[in-house]
Amino acid sequence: MPQMAPINWMILFIMLSFTMFLLSNLLFFNFKKKMKSKILIYKKKNYNKFI
Repeated sequence: MPQMAPINWMILFIMLSFTMFLLSNLLFFNFKKKMKSKILIYKKKNYNKFI
C-alpha cells in the first residue's frame, strides 16, 4: 500500500524524535544531579566553616 508509506514514515520519525528527547532529558538530569552534588559538597564545606 503506497498510500500508507507517509504515515509509517511519520510514525518512525515521531518515535525517533521521542527517543532522542528522552535520552537528552536523561543526560540533562544526570548532569544536573552531578552539579547539585558538587554544589552540596561546597555548601557542606561552607557549613563546616560556619560551625
